[in-house]
Amino acid sequence: MTHAHTRTEAAPALRRITVLGATGSVGRSTLDLVGRNPRMFAVEALTAWRDVAGLAELAIRFRPRLAVVADAGRLADLRAALTGTGIASAAGAEAVVEAASRPAELVMAAIVGSAGLAPTLAAIRRGAIVALANKECLVSAGDTMLAEVRRCGATLLPVDSEHNAIFQVFDAAQPESVEKLILTASGGPFRTFSRAQMACVTPAQAVAHPNWSMGAKISVDSATMMNKGLELIEAARLFSVPADAIEILVHPQSVVHSMVAYVDGSVLAQLGAPDMRTPIAHALAWPRRMATPAPRLDLASIRNLSFEAPDTERFPALRLAREVLAAGHGAPAVLNAANEVAVAGFLAGRIGFLEIAAIAEATLDALGAPAVDDLAAVFDVDAAARRHADGLVAGAG
Repeated sequence: MTHAHTRTEAAPALRRITVLGATGSVGRSTLDLVGRNPRMFAVEALTAWRDVAGLAELAIRFRPRLAVVADAGRLADLRAALTGTGIASAAGAEAVVEAASRPAELVMAAIVGSAGLAPTLAAIRRGAIVALANKECLVSAGDTMLAEVRRCGATLLPVDSEHNAIFQVFDAAQPESVEKLILTASGGPFRTFSRAQMACVTPAQAVAHPNWSMGAKISVDSATMMNKGLELIEAARLFSVPADAIEILVHPQSVVHSMVAYVDGSVLAQLGAPDMRTPIAHALAWPRRMATPAPRLDLASIRNLSFEAPDTERFPALRLAREVLAAGHGAPAVLNAANEVAVAGFLAGRIGFLEIAAIAEATLDALGAPAVDDLAAVFDVDAAARRHADGLVAGAG
């Protein structure tokens, strides 16, 4: 009689994590997974921009050692909300950086926009595992961030569904075997709209993404396809491939999250339901895997998957992204900052939908590709681009 021998592995040690941008869409999805796996994770710190009520609610549930609100004027409110909990509280941009500097093994960098640059860099500089959900880090300050990753021995794990998909199927041991990366895009809610139709769309229409649940800014970026342009820049930085080796395909079903084509003709793809908890879980548990409540893919019920080339005439953000990637230096930082200002102007009803890309392009024409040798220079370029774009938004009103 033979006996089967079962190999048992030790359970992974509890992983301490910090969530930068805890009250946003990615932050809440991250904490949803943490809450479902209390034996896997402990929370070191949580930060939010100004949503004190949301931050306090999450802090009371997840018991971090520190809760930080970036808006310095909301400290009294946060302290009041956390009275008697024993959770330390702080406020202001420097306090967010301090939260990122605390001893968590993994930092979820989910602050939207350039506000995420300094805290993400702080996490990188102490050699943390950084789950990167902030595009601006690599778009605006890619050279600085990646140099610090190498210098400090940090690990970057992409959380954007597209880059995470590539990460899962990219043969890092044989990068020379990769022919091209294929980023997929849903096309957003206006994929079939004419330019004349897009000129009349409202903010409410733009934030209603057909497949993904995202914040307002990212939803608008998806609608203009600026999101995909920024992802193009990010992919070039993350995977060290030239821009002409990155293709963008519109894939309305959002099932194939991206692909890698190899020199032998093979194309490897990562598929899944459009639920951000899947790529987030991949980063949280890396190099292992963990269960998620994300819907399971049923290809038989989906039946058809379609792909088409993007229209850069109707969606000029894609052309702008390729241009700034070729220009290098501070051009991507200019594009990102001008886009943030223009999107805010659109959401506030000050400009029309088509003016978002137009203002970004006009700002690029004015500022060009200034030198950015360090993070301070990136912030200077970012500020100059915002001032110029603000003037254009004001002039359009």
